[in-house]
Amino acid sequence: MFRSTTLALLVSSATCAWAQDGTLTLPTSTVNATADNPKQATALDLDQAIESGSRLNLSARENPASVSVADRKTMERIGARNFQDVANALPGVNASAPPGWGGYVAYRGFNGAQISQLFNGINLQYGGAARPVGAWIYDRVELLGGPSSFLNGSGAVGGSLNVITKLANRDGDTSEGRVSYGRYDTWETAVGFNKALNSGDGPRHYARLDYSRTNTNGYIDRQENGAGNLAFSLLSDINDQLSHTLAIEYLQEQEDSPYWGTPVLQPLVGTLHIDKHNRFNNYNVEDGRYEQRTRWLRSITDYRFDDNTQLRNTFYHYNGQRDYRNLEVYRYNADNSAIARSGGYRQRHDQHVNGDRIELTHQNQLFGLASDWAFGLDYNSNQQTNYPLSKGAFDTVDPNGFEPDHFLDIPGMDAPRSKGRSTTTDTSSAFVENRTRLTDQLSLVSALRYDHIDFDVVDHVARTRFDRRWDAFTGRLGLVYDLTSDISLYTQYSTSAEPPGGTLTSASISQVGDFDLSTGRQIEVGSKLDFLDGRGSATAAAYRIVRKDISVPSSTVPNTTEQAGQQTSTGIELATSFKVTPTLLAAGNFSWVNAEYDEFNETIGGVVYSRKGKTPVNIPDRVANLWLTYDLTPGWQIGADARYVASVYANTANTSWVPSYTVYGLSMTHDLDKQVQLSARLRNLTDEVYARFVHQTNTQYYLGEPRSLEFAVQWRYF
Repeated sequence: MFRSTTLALLVSSATCAWAQDGTLTLPTSTVNATADNPKQATALDLDQAIESGSRLNLSARENPASVSVADRKTMERIGARNFQDVANALPGVNASAPPGWGGYVAYRGFNGAQISQLFNGINLQYGGAARPVGAWIYDRVELLGGPSSFLNGSGAVGGSLNVITKLANRDGDTSEGRVSYGRYDTWETAVGFNKALNSGDGPRHYARLDYSRTNTNGYIDRQENGAGNLAFSLLSDINDQLSHTLAIEYLQEQEDSPYWGTPVLQPLVGTLHIDKHNRFNNYNVEDGRYEQRTRWLRSITDYRFDDNTQLRNTFYHYNGQRDYRNLEVYRYNADNSAIARSGGYRQRHDQHVNGDRIELTHQNQLFGLASDWAFGLDYNSNQQTNYPLSKGAFDTVDPNGFEPDHFLDIPGMDAPRSKGRSTTTDTSSAFVENRTRLTDQLSLVSALRYDHIDFDVVDHVARTRFDRRWDAFTGRLGLVYDLTSDISLYTQYSTSAEPPGGTLTSASISQVGDFDLSTGRQIEVGSKLDFLDGRGSATAAAYRIVRKDISVPSSTVPNTTEQAGQQTSTGIELATSFKVTPTLLAAGNFSWVNAEYDEFNETIGGVVYSRKGKTPVNIPDRVANLWLTYDLTPGWQIGADARYVASVYANTANTSWVPSYTVYGLSMTHDLDKQVQLSARLRNLTDEVYARFVHQTNTQYYLGEPRSLEFAVQWRYF
């Protein structure tokens, strides 16, 4: 009964207005809105400028595209702990973090490299680098739906997710912090400070420091994780026209005996199941390990010529090292009495990215019409070297009791570390955007980008080398019509271009070969509106994306791609935030997508099979979220939430699939005073057993978190 009622509320909330991308910022714990200002209560600001949708400083209402934002208040209200928690609050996104996939995201019928993951607008071009780190240093996460190569370069046929970290600001001195404790001995300790360093005439300086540390024993046996995140920035106002920001972020993570998934029971057809009695078993070796150490450096210079013309230059540097040492593959025998373990793998990634981006924005007139422009150049060099060592079968164990053994028990794993493959991707880009107001109600928004990609790969084992160059032109053309001051309609056509193999950073010679760029195009229509005198806000979108000349992971040969011909995704996205009463807020989103291959012939055992009409692996056709928050008194608030993800296929033949799931949560917050808040949060209320991801070649569940309770105290002083 509880599940049926909650899902009914979810559908009702999502359909009360057509919506697709609203900022799901829930209200603060004390509601101050009155009947004279009902819009304040929804905390859904469609007029807020969003940098991830354009370089023209457009708001969500002004942008002819699906643009969603989860800001700092949203993260705190939903209890977001890392990037995946934040991303999953956005319409249509299904994110998880299995170790071998890093930051896995499925959106609009696409996944992996087809969804660009940006760090402050910078693309590392490698999903494995997007591991989930603590959300404390984030200011917000922004989502742009559909092809967005015009903004962020190659890739992004499904969309772009941009993590934006906190920076020093001029808003005054603040100090804040958070301490939390939850099930599985899960701790978080975080602090943040923003301070003006001087006053008076002359240059002014402002500094910000944020640090967080998380530790957990994990909900899988022997899976322990510790991570630390440090962010420092210095903002210097040299004079009224010139300012500079220096930003440094350091992220470190170590996971012992990483969980690579739970093997599914035989036979591997139809609905896949696991042995729930052994769902917490960890079949990795005792001393399995995943580690990452990353460092970001950004130097941002802003110069304002006048009120209409500004120049920004961003130099950026990234250094990352990732280490894997695991036994990764587990499969039941025919009668499900034993598990064969294989896939011993040792790997190191050394990645370095250096780049510089210059942007000029200018507001002027074109043929007597108000016209805003953005011009820019971008160059970056992305280098990565891997050091792989892999072995096949290891042993067979009894799932009801076994010794995990150690990594060096796997024959051959004590070999010296040696280079496997090095890649260098140099990208030179030029871009231009324009927004021209054709009338007081109608605006034309356009963009064009050129990317020259110079790729070089060296296979150190085979002693071979390969280089390739591509040129890509991408863009968009959109119209925004203000039907009223509260309702806007839009339509857009946009394109994308993507390197073969999905990502060049980790590509092998066989994955690139003589392949051309994969291309995509999208047609999208939508609306963004406030309704009921500002008590609610909503957005909506319907889209169709066609992607050609694509590569997909082979379902039979690991680390190999196959040409799939063409894929089409058609869907809708809805989101809304509605103040039902002065004390009750409902917010939710819903997405539906029909993703299928139009052309794809897969070869298995020398036999060619057509996959036309089949759905790609790990793509749910429906994803929905609902949040309800109720203010008991000015200092007490309770909340409930629900998330539904439809079933996903586990192979390209669509003969096996993982069940759908719904997880529920409850929360309570209490303001001790204006500065200090206590909270309690219960996750996965019904202790649902569900798979957030299924390994295609290994056929292993990556299980979601069981029921857990968390307590936290958070403070903020001004």
